[in-house]
Amino acid sequence: MPKLKTNKSAAKRLKRTGSGKLMRNKQGRRHLLTSKPQKRKRHMRKQAPVAPGMTKRMNVLVPYLDNN
Repeated sequence: MPKLKTNKSAAKRLKRTGSGKLMRNKQGRRHLLTSKPQKRKRHMRKQAPVAPGMTKRMNVLVPYLDNN
């Protein structure tokens, strides 16, 4: 079986937890922040787990992603 290539853009966006779940950053923190409430921006700081339906696809993109 040949080695699999890691999708580098996905590897930079995803982290794996100790239990093996994939975590992603939330959207909407790049620009136009003055019109967003402080509470909304505060909740966007935290990472969120990748949705169960997308996890299988993400694991194909990052087969060797380690716990960081």
